This record gives sequence, structure tokens and C-alpha cells, in this order.
Amino acid sequence: MENTLQDIKKTVVFDAPIEKVWKAVSSSEGIASWFMPNDFQAEVGYEFHIQSPFGPSPCKVLKIEEPHHLSFSWDTDGWFVSFDLKDLGNRTEFTMVHGGWKQADHIVPKAGRSASEVRDTMNGGWEGLVNQRLRKVVEG
Repeated sequence: MENTLQDIKKTVVFDAPIEKVWKAVSSSEGIASWFMPNDFQAEVGYEFHIQSPFGPSPCKVLKIEEPHHLSFSWDTDGWFVSFDLKDLGNRTEFTMVHGGWKQADHIVPKAGRSASEVRDTMNGGWEGLVNQRLRKVVEG
């Protein structure tokens, strides 16, 4: 059996209506305000780039169900990212999943590090992105 790494998953509740959170996670300007510069467009099949510290990462929009779900492929290592939003009235439950990880000892080409090291680093990164940066954007 393959020793693939578990998805990174972050679930938080924001004191903001779903429409505000959706705008922050489904538009190029919104994504840039808390994540990274990009040329995203909310269109299934649209190919775009996220400007990561390792250079431009090719991405493709996989699914959109406004205002509840957005997913896209990220970079060339088989990753995907999804955002799920649940309307709680004036609050929104937000779940981010970063999946598509390979075996722990797989070397991620751009980083030159094992998938387990990259996942650990990104797990901490997503924690700050979702709980601090995105929270500040949607609750500010």
C-alpha cells in the first residue's frame, strides 16, 4: 500500500457573510489580498498562474458552485486546492483542502525537498493564510 500523505485541511468560522468570503476566494483580486498574486478567472477549465516564491505555478479551475465550492489544480505535482463555504447567516464556515500529495519521500521538483517536508511547511503556511490573512480580509 502506498504511503501517501494526508490532505491538509483547515476549517474555520468567519464573522462575515458568505458573499464576502466567496468574493475573497473566487476573484483574482480577492485571492491576491490574502494568498498570492495571480491571474485567476472564475471559469471552469480556465488556466491561470499563481506567483509562488518558487516562480509561477500553473493552475486550472476544476469546479465552481457559487457561492459554496471552488477547486483548482495547483502546480505540476498533482496538487489540488478546494474551498468550501457554508452559510451560517452572518457567519461563514470555510474549509480549505490542499490535496494530491504523493509518497512522503517523493521529491517535489520545484522545492527540491521531500513531499513530507513540503507538506509540513505548507500546513503551517495554510494555517496563517486562512486563520490570519483571510480572516483579516473578510472580517476587516
